[in-house]
Amino acid sequence: MNHVRSAAMAFIAVAALLSTMAPTLAKPDHARFSAAPVNSSGPALATTLSMVEAGGGPAAFDAKTLVGVLAGDKTAAEVASLQKKFGADNVTSFLEVFNFVVNDSLAKVTAAKVVLPAQPVPAPSDGKALAAALYTLGIDPATNTFDVEYMLDGLVTHPIHVAVMDDIDAKYGEPADANYHAVLRQAMLDLKTAYGL
Repeated sequence: MNHVRSAAMAFIAVAALLSTMAPTLAKPDHARFSAAPVNSSGPALATTLSMVEAGGGPAAFDAKTLVGVLAGDKTAAEVASLQKKFGADNVTSFLEVFNFVVNDSLAKVTAAKVVLPAQPVPAPSDGKALAAALYTLGIDPATNTFDVEYMLDGLVTHPIHVAVMDDIDAKYGEPADANYHAVLRQAMLDLKTAYGL
């Protein structure tokens, strides 16, 4: 009788353990829009701060301003290239969603009581150095290839990145979310080529 009770208790314990693990087991171990792994290295907050400052700062972030800093004198050509590849409406959507992403991420970081560093690194005015830092942050060490979601994980952590994507989906829809990632990926690859990163 004790053996039966022990076996039953063991079965219940295993079932309970599996039920708590089920969401974890079902959660993909890769990015939402690619097969890149999750970047769990921890956020590069000095780079995050530099990107936000380059876009006008937390209170007035504007993705157009950030693009202008990152691309410098190549901005007009880069915007034209992105519009040719994705269409003007999708580039406009990308910029709008990017503004939302930064504001939403900052709200989540503030709510989590994450303290940003005092100094941004690299200097927010140095577009080439910032582009290099962002691009490097997106390099998956296992494959030595760039992935925009790996970069975004590295800027704000994977959980915040996922939460922000869920918020994008709720506000703009998943196609706008996918478009944001695709245009940002292309912009980063273009910057890599332009600067020889």
